[in-house]
Amino acid sequence: MTKRTLIAAALLVAGFTAAASADTLKKVADSGKITVAYRESSVPFSYIEGPGKPIGFSMDIASAVVSKVRTTLNKPLLEVEYQSVTSQNRIPLLVNGTVDLECGSTTNNSTRAKDVTFAINHFYTGTRLLAKKSSRIRNYDDLGGKTVASTTGTTNAQVIRKYNADKNLGMQLVLGKDHSDSLLLVESDRAVAFAMDDILLFGLMANARNPAEWEVVGDALQVEPYACMVRKDDPKFQALVNGVIADMMKSGEFSKLYSKWFMSPIPPKGINLNLPMNAELIQNIKTPNNSPAL
Repeated sequence: MTKRTLIAAALLVAGFTAAASADTLKKVADSGKITVAYRESSVPFSYIEGPGKPIGFSMDIASAVVSKVRTTLNKPLLEVEYQSVTSQNRIPLLVNGTVDLECGSTTNNSTRAKDVTFAINHFYTGTRLLAKKSSRIRNYDDLGGKTVASTTGTTNAQVIRKYNADKNLGMQLVLGKDHSDSLLLVESDRAVAFAMDDILLFGLMANARNPAEWEVVGDALQVEPYACMVRKDDPKFQALVNGVIADMMKSGEFSKLYSKWFMSPIPPKGINLNLPMNAELIQNIKTPNNSPAL
């Protein structure tokens, strides 16, 4: 066998191996369990209500997917395991097979799509600022020469870093490992504001020790869609997840779910975020798609 033939054979085997590793439904059927990722402080999408109890809008979508997987595989007793992830490790843990589905507060963009596949978009948001009212921060120009927090591994950190460079504001950016850590940087006055998706900021503010001390300010920078992630090159599982979300949108179940988490009192404090659907999400319900952020 020639060297060229050996290389071709090796590539063929590698291709079959990659295809097999990306077959999530087979992996789940063989193992008897599906592992779902969750975030600990992405209110109201995915967060902890109690020890080992993730809840939220995205987690309810994930639960609907799990129900469909049980039906598809004819495994009503399929075990569900939950794995905590951060902005930094959520993609690596999906790619290496530690988790099978990630539905949290992840922005669908072209860079991430090189490593994972996104399902239908289920939310739209933009980068804004959470600050103490006493700081008198109103917009990005007020941040010149000051320290600003964001979260490691998020698009928001990239957006605020670029804005800082473009506007020559001289900001210092500090990063928390998750949103609760980033919020703590502002609570402890190590930063004057937290740059993050506005919906997450409203959720964090609602569940802060004293919500009246805080406000979400600033113009929205860059509209970003959220979507669940599955492994790349796994069309069967992507189709299943897309089918679940599209059916929820068509049946009206998605709108009910939205009302539950954005227009009604939510745990743990029973605060109502009172955030009606924006135009982008309304349009996406009419014509579901997984178009990435620009």
